Amino acid sequence: MKKLIKIIVILLLVVCDMNAQQEKGITGFKSWLNNWTEFKPNKVVYNDVSQILTGYIKVDTKLYKRNVYLLQGNVYLMNNAVLTIEPGTVIMADSESKASLIVTKGATIVADGLETDPIVFTSNKVVRKAGDWGGVIILGDAPINKFGNLAAVNFDTDANLSYYGGNNSASNSGVLRFVRIEYAGAKIKGFNNFNGLLLAGVGNKTIFENIMVSYSAGDSFEILGGEVNLNKLISFKSSSDDYKFNYGTQCTIENSLAIRSSYLTSTTGSRCMNVRSYDKQEEVDFTKKQTLVSARNLTLVNNSENVKVDIESGLIKEGVYVAENASIDFKKSVISGFNPAILLSKEIAINDLNLKKVKLEQMYFNLCKGNIFVENNSNNEDLENWYGNVGFANVYSKAENSETFIDFMNDKRPDFRLRIGRITVSNED
Repeated sequence: MKKLIKIIVILLLVVCDMNAQQEKGITGFKSWLNNWTEFKPNKVVYNDVSQILTGYIKVDTKLYKRNVYLLQGNVYLMNNAVLTIEPGTVIMADSESKASLIVTKGATIVADGLETDPIVFTSNKVVRKAGDWGGVIILGDAPINKFGNLAAVNFDTDANLSYYGGNNSASNSGVLRFVRIEYAGAKIKGFNNFNGLLLAGVGNKTIFENIMVSYSAGDSFEILGGEVNLNKLISFKSSSDDYKFNYGTQCTIENSLAIRSSYLTSTTGSRCMNVRSYDKQEEVDFTKKQTLVSARNLTLVNNSENVKVDIESGLIKEGVYVAENASIDFKKSVISGFNPAILLSKEIAINDLNLKKVKLEQMYFNLCKGNIFVENNSNNEDLENWYGNVGFANVYSKAENSETFIDFMNDKRPDFRLRIGRITVSNED
């Protein structure tokens, strides 16, 4: 494998007919990836720690760019306090104590960075790796589908301070904008992993834009319940899921990116998107809204030098998984290099009702071994015919990544150059 990291990022235009081109995947003629992203975070050198954050933050507090902060153990923002983080601030998380930042119900985080001055959460190790520390957890009082409308995250955290859920869909937990979260996802004793960014019961007045989660040993982004709007997110080389949705979330995600590696995975499976309404049926109230994800202009790509070989070797699984009683509305998005592109739970009966819950329109499925399958069923002819209907305007292609995407090989920042041109596609699998 080449020493330089090859970042395969964006499909700009694909041919839909002789006279028109349809924009798919992440968009923007001026790159929103410039300046604030970092695709080689292990090469970045930060200043020494000058302040320590530990225990409980109970009063309004501000963190300043002039300091480098060490997050030590589980740090709780509580008592309706506001934590304001100045643009350009670096927060290093202590790996020995598996540090994490937990914004409890009623508290507010204002981490409003700038394109030229992002806020960075990263590991305090000299040589950083996935799972060095916990992650960032935001807990709100928006609805979830569990009985009692209340649940706890139980991630090696104080149970009394880890509850989320309520009745306020429009609640506001603050702002995360131009933020990087690196090397999170520490192992939890006998259970699972922390996530890079966990949003549980978060309301729709909270702002999430331009957030990059890199090298997480757990999910990059996990959304449990609530009602959130996500825009311009990046998940880079997660060991688990890039975007996971559960417990009745009503979520819109737009203009976002996931770059996977064939060689990074977890024992529970790793996908670009995992859409569920529950883990166990008995824990949810079916009179409440079940998970609905509205996805627009996403690019989900497996960054492999030889996708076909990696698929045959069993290194690559499905790109998107949809469980029973969950819904996804996918439009103008790209899924490239998976086996298959989308996998539906074996519990989903293929009928009109369930097909209306999985909407796929103006999609570009590229270099996948099959496009839409039901779990444990090798016959996908009905699904391919249904979603291949001309009215949905989905496109199936076998173009190599090097032909389809723009390549970046830059030690500092990706040089976002647009390739505008016609790409040969077909309507055959």
